[in-house]
Amino acid sequence: MDPRRGPAARTAPKAGAAAPKASAQGGRGALTEPDVSPAVPAAARPRAQSGEPARAPGSLRKKSAPGPRERPPRRAQSARAGQEPSSAAGAAGPAGAAGPAEGPALSRAGSRRERGARSAETARPQPGPAELGGVGPLVPAPSLGRRGAPPGAWEPRAVLEKLRLSRQEVSAAAEVVNRVVDHLLQRLQRRESEFRGVALLHTGSYYERVKISAPNEFDVMFKLEVPRIELEEYCNSGAHYFVKFKRNPKGNPLSQFLEEEILSASKMLSKFRKIIKEEIKHIEDTDVIVERKRRGSPAVTLLIRKPKEISVDIILALESKSSWPASTKEGLPINNWLGTKVKNSLRRQPFYLVPKHAKEGNGFQEETWRLSFSHIEKDILKNHGQSKTCCETHGVKCCRKDCLKLMKYLLEQLKKKFGNRKELDKFCSYHVKTAFFHVCTQDPHDSQWHSNDLESCFDNCVTYFLHCLKTERLEHYFIPGVNLFSQDQIEKISKEFLSKQIEYERNNGFPVFGEF
Repeated sequence: MDPRRGPAARTAPKAGAAAPKASAQGGRGALTEPDVSPAVPAAARPRAQSGEPARAPGSLRKKSAPGPRERPPRRAQSARAGQEPSSAAGAAGPAGAAGPAEGPALSRAGSRRERGARSAETARPQPGPAELGGVGPLVPAPSLGRRGAPPGAWEPRAVLEKLRLSRQEVSAAAEVVNRVVDHLLQRLQRRESEFRGVALLHTGSYYERVKISAPNEFDVMFKLEVPRIELEEYCNSGAHYFVKFKRNPKGNPLSQFLEEEILSASKMLSKFRKIIKEEIKHIEDTDVIVERKRRGSPAVTLLIRKPKEISVDIILALESKSSWPASTKEGLPINNWLGTKVKNSLRRQPFYLVPKHAKEGNGFQEETWRLSFSHIEKDILKNHGQSKTCCETHGVKCCRKDCLKLMKYLLEQLKKKFGNRKELDKFCSYHVKTAFFHVCTQDPHDSQWHSNDLESCFDNCVTYFLHCLKTERLEHYFIPGVNLFSQDQIEKISKEFLSKQIEYERNNGFPVFGEF
């Protein structure tokens, strides 16, 4: 049976033409101890850089549009206005996700600027139960603000401090995970199998230094280089592809996974999972099991049960050093933020394909692979400032990562609070991270993310995310033709529910940060 069933697929430009080589992030590497330094004290506002005038506290500076797409409104804030700012997601118009990368360690984490119109004297009124679509009465919880702060006040640094991971926790978790991952990698490389050429590529929030709450979840990618492949786009999806091999006179070690000339993602993942289940039996002094397969998930999930529960997602990824697919041409809009040279350098890196299947009706097209750029996301977060010394030891501190941590924590806490509500099931941290990248594109200058402006910068991120929910549009950062908030991805009622909950939290000083 032809695996390409469903709507007609169109052929994407060939991916065979080799791009200039970049140093692939590979090889084995151990988890390293994260930066667990205390929260950075508020620093003085930096002088305006050349061509980048500093903005007055609380003012809105006029910026050039990042591209042809319309930008969402920013939440009005004026140090001189004694009025209450308008609601976040009023204006319509389009607003602007995919996978795994290797890197540093986990940080838990972690100035505050004059809030202008959002002063204590003009705090927003609490919405009544009727506004929240039958959720029931919402009563403000104790604030995490300073002692004696007025109702509705909150202190972001206090929240970030609560999220910091202890050095001891991190070291203990890293030691256990390293032992398990190294064992599996060595056994795969030694055995005569199709996966003998795998190498390690760390991915996820731990290695991006934006992990929050606890060092209990890790993503690890086992990459396998596959030269001489060509991609066929699945149903104009932009993100999902069939993988074919060009003629190889030396033979193809993956030929057993072919399904009518197409490399079957489901077959390959099944064999990979089987090998890992066999190998963990030989890991001594560690209580580890393979969790039940999650439908549609590209990961083999290990659960380390002692001394503490740690979840490790191991993802098989095909590495291609060819040019990135045509669907990514208008993506990665970092020209005005990190610069054209950085963008060109990143695009010369390999791209990856993970066995995440495309949806097909009520099921999945199990032969498809999905593009993944997690290694690029990690590089962007590592070198996130226009200035090369941004957030370095002797450099000016920005609050970009702190904003991302707070956004991730907000979603995490809401999912805990409404754990029995299916409306939040499909939302994940990748949605938050994608929206955050778009805000960084919208506000490219380091002076717009000064450490002293943490609360207002976080509010800008919340405003943008609400706009995306209400307009039902969140563009994939690398594949702009993919809308992560489209109706077929997430139902409108779910987006409305999350939007109302976030509005309530913002209007009441984020009481959910003090819960659970």
